[in-house]
This record gives sequence, C-alpha cells and structure tokens, in this order.
Amino acid sequence: MYIIPAIDLIEGKAVRLTQGDYSQKKEYNARPLEVAQQFEDAGLTRLHLVDLDGAKEKRVINWKVLELIASKTKLHIDFGGGVQSDEDLRVVFECGAKQVTGGSIAVKQPEVMERWLSQLGSEAIILGADAKNEKIAVSGWEESTEVWVYDFVEKWVEKGISYVISTDVAKDGLLQGPSFELYRNLQDQFPKLNVIASGGVSNMADIETLADMNVFGVIVGKAIYEGRVTLKELSRFMGI
Repeated sequence: MYIIPAIDLIEGKAVRLTQGDYSQKKEYNARPLEVAQQFEDAGLTRLHLVDLDGAKEKRVINWKVLELIASKTKLHIDFGGGVQSDEDLRVVFECGAKQVTGGSIAVKQPEVMERWLSQLGSEAIILGADAKNEKIAVSGWEESTEVWVYDFVEKWVEKGISYVISTDVAKDGLLQGPSFELYRNLQDQFPKLNVIASGGVSNMADIETLADMNVFGVIVGKAIYEGRVTLKELSRFMGI
C-alpha cells in the first residue's frame, strides 16, 4: 500500500481544511516545497497536491507550486483541484504532474473527462469520487449532488477508469478515523479498481486497517501535520 502524503494549497501555502470548510483553514507552511522535500527525504515516493483555490475558482491557480515541487523533487505527483479545461490539463502535465484527478468535471462535463481518459489512458487520469452521506460532492465540496457514489464509480469503471480517490467529506480533517465501510464496499464491488482512501486518518491503527484491506493507497494529511503519525512510523510502507 502506498502512503501518499497530501499538500493542500491556498495562496501558494500548505494548509488543511476541516470537512472542506474554507473558513476552517489552518496554515502549516508558507513554503510547500520544504514540506515535499521532507516527505521525499523520509523515503516517500508519492504526493497528493490539491489546489484548493483552483477547486473554488474552477480553474488551476497554484500551478507554479506544482512546477517547483516537480522540478525540485522526484515525487510522483497526482494533482487535483480546478482542472476544468483542456488548457488546465495541459498546464498541469507540463508543470510535472504524473496523474490528474478529475472530480467535478466527471460530474458536470463527463464528455470532457471521457475524452481525456481516451487520449491519455487510465494511468494518467484518476477519478475523484468525494462523497457526503454516500452522495457525490463537487467544487471543493461546496456543492452536493444526488448521485450515489457507487453508481458514479461504476459508470466510470465501465468507461475505463482504473484509479479512484474517494474522500468521505464527513470524515475529512476531523482525525476521527476513515470511512472503512466506503472503501470496503468499493473494493468488493470493483475488485480491479485501484482504490485510494482519503480523509479521517488519525493514527497508525487506521493505516494498518487500510493496509489489511489491500487498498492501493492512503492519503495522509492532517495526521502527519499534527504529529499523530510520524514519518518514521510510516517507514514500513516506504520505498515502494
């Protein structure tokens, strides 16, 4: 299982939100590159980079931070937030992302997402399936839908998606444990899908449980920043 640390960006700084609420913002580092280099120095190989400004504005904004981290580290970066157009997609890959997560666009402009998937292949495009009460949430979680998460994922698996990041919005940033049932259901229903768990990780026991479930990866953010898990503790999963 991959440990995938997260850096969320607002105004070019590393922050964390609670349950996607922009008014509940906590800044951790004004220099995200330093954070990324700490992850790399510890042996981590991947990074989940989220443009929260972009998610809100529906266009990529923090591309310079992506470019800096990609040029100064060897981390495999998946980028999400605000990728809404062909131009956004081009910029993100040119700036060094290895994968792009499409969430809102998969709901609102599925024909565009489908074209990207066809053009770039399933290794380049990750489906963002963020859910609140098992219903899909979009636009930086500021909008809820009536789309059931499992129906949504099934539709995209049929179209060729092989990676999905799913965040339970109700759990995110609370350090109260992940939505194990959500990930177990996704694993059971779509056994060939690479499921990346996100949101709620609070300690090593959560990570061990997800590892036992054989998910592809787990995104860890606030638990690292708040010292609930250390990079040393995560070492058994590193060097993959």
